[in-house]
Amino acid sequence: MSFIPAIDTTIGYTFGGKDPVARILPRRPVRLRTLDCFAGNVRSADDLPSRVCTMPYLNPVTGPLEVVGAQPGDTLAVHVMSLTPVGGVGFSSTFPHFGALTGTHTTAMLHPPLTERVWEYTIDHRRATVRYAARGSSYHVDLPLVPMLGTIGVAPAAGEVRASILPGTHGGNLDSPLIRAGTTVYLPVNVSGALLAVGDGHARQGDGELCGVAVEVPMDVVLIVDVVPGVPSALPRLETDVAVMSVGVARPLEDAYRMAHADLVHHVSALTGLDLLDAYQLISQAGRAHVGNVVDAEYTIVAAVDKRLVRGDPPYRGTHQRLRTIAAAGGNHSSLGAVV
Repeated sequence: MSFIPAIDTTIGYTFGGKDPVARILPRRPVRLRTLDCFAGNVRSADDLPSRVCTMPYLNPVTGPLEVVGAQPGDTLAVHVMSLTPVGGVGFSSTFPHFGALTGTHTTAMLHPPLTERVWEYTIDHRRATVRYAARGSSYHVDLPLVPMLGTIGVAPAAGEVRASILPGTHGGNLDSPLIRAGTTVYLPVNVSGALLAVGDGHARQGDGELCGVAVEVPMDVVLIVDVVPGVPSALPRLETDVAVMSVGVARPLEDAYRMAHADLVHHVSALTGLDLLDAYQLISQAGRAHVGNVVDAEYTIVAAVDKRLVRGDPPYRGTHQRLRTIAAAGGNHSSLGAVV
């Protein structure tokens, strides 16, 4: 299994507009190192991002990776085999004009900006915990370590270049805690080779990423990809062993909710043969909604339904189960995942 480290030549801050750093083969695992959203510049609670980071260069992604055989009109399936935070600490922060509970330039308020502050979280890998410690008192509590990828996406269509901090139909900064080990992410292929990039590892994150910053960590990421030829996807979708999901990306939040659920209704209708209103009724009574982020330029909602209720054809021709089987067998590590 190849290892692609996150060094200056392999990270970027956009989807699109960058040449691939490596070529990867379908159904062959590849291991990546991603940086945290601060690009490693925040190293203590005294390192305020406004002082140590170069704005707007936040949220670096490793890649892009050219997927052999991927062509526009296909769907790229990205199965997350494992996520391992690098090191023993993670960092979060508040920003003066960023987050769900402060004024911004588009949500203008008269109150003073929030104070910029950094929290350091100790990660205990053996106990699989992340320690929250208050800055203003001795209060602390251990939270479960739940690694996730905040950002995963491909090059947008029509030559568009999108900042890595933004979500969209190409994926990007979706900030969904559901993108973790065992999840397959389906992304539309817009350009030859797809040009996949990932980053923004979180040791954990609450729904909505309320303050705008999760427990940010560099991450060792093991992925395995496949191409579903001739099957287009309008939006990112997710699949686990127990659920199928659609991701809506929009503002206001209710439009992201509508987008996700409309796509899921169509998806379930196609899989089961139900007419559209029957599928609508099923999702109305059995669907679930998960908030990804409510802080970025676009918000994200993930609409989900249990797979046991979706009796019919397997999504994307059984790609999730096929990649799960390869991953469980050890992923054929004797073969290189990247052709550099």
